[in-house]
Amino acid sequence: MLNKRIGIDLGTANSLVWVAGQGLVMNEPTVVAVGTEDGRIVAVGNEAKEMLGRTPGNITASRPMRDGVIADYRVTEAMLKYFIQKVCGRIFLFKPEVMICVPAGVTQVERRAVLDATLSAGAKAAYLIDEPLAAAIGARLPIAAASGNMIIDIGGGSAEAAVICLGGVVVHKSVRVAGNKLDEAIIGYMKKKHNLLIGETTAEEAKIRIGSALVLDKPESMEIKGRDSITGLPRAIETSSTEITEAIRPVLLAIIGAAKGVLEETPPELASDIIDKGIIMSGGTSALRNFDRLMTELTGVPCHVAEDPLMCVVRGTGIAIENLDLYKKSIIKR
Repeated sequence: MLNKRIGIDLGTANSLVWVAGQGLVMNEPTVVAVGTEDGRIVAVGNEAKEMLGRTPGNITASRPMRDGVIADYRVTEAMLKYFIQKVCGRIFLFKPEVMICVPAGVTQVERRAVLDATLSAGAKAAYLIDEPLAAAIGARLPIAAASGNMIIDIGGGSAEAAVICLGGVVVHKSVRVAGNKLDEAIIGYMKKKHNLLIGETTAEEAKIRIGSALVLDKPESMEIKGRDSITGLPRAIETSSTEITEAIRPVLLAIIGAAKGVLEETPPELASDIIDKGIIMSGGTSALRNFDRLMTELTGVPCHVAEDPLMCVVRGTGIAIENLDLYKKSIIKR
């Protein structure tokens, strides 16, 4: 097949690329380093992430996606071009068809921005699919059946809760609160409680290593290094998992609020299906320890983390582009 079909999960924290017939080919952080003088792309992905908070004056490393949507159009276009070239080679005769997933709650303007950026980056045709739908397909839920399935996709920039039935989204709620806000909460907590200024990368490492949605029976601890906000000198402190739990709790409650909002609006027939099947959690942030337990406690509905939660959306996007005819009524084409 000369014409490549590519599915891209353009996330706030990570971007994953799926090629029809090959599977997952790329998984890199959504970070781009740009030269300030000439606007040239210096690095993309892992290489650029290492530069976050460490760049000299002539380079800026930033995340072009914020809260699940494009914050910097030009940089996003350059990043998409980089992904397409990496998959198709620098010179390609046949332009690929590209499908990108977007949060269900984005505006028409934001959808058009994604489509335009994809076409400008070298795609022959651009398709959009709603993130909860892609996550449900990737989590192998029977979305075409006449019974309700509920999924909550919690990524880096947004959390999307949706009830899906007969191949379409019945009710959905999107909050622009997710993994990045957890990192910000940890940064704010350290500054307020310990007068310690830390960066995003350090906060993320603490969240992954000792973070938990519920207080652990045996608290864990790790050393965090940063700058003292009073003396201005470098300092290291020992922090515990209990402190991290306390710091991130308000953000987790906001995410669970989205799930509750969807449950409140769900038609009674579908609500009974959801009680039987439970809520499926996907996205990188759903891998936070004990998050499923906290959600089960607060919603009263059993919650299960999908197998390989980080891959659900990109796998679903890949399956949808491989079977365009099957999913055509759920897709926007340009």
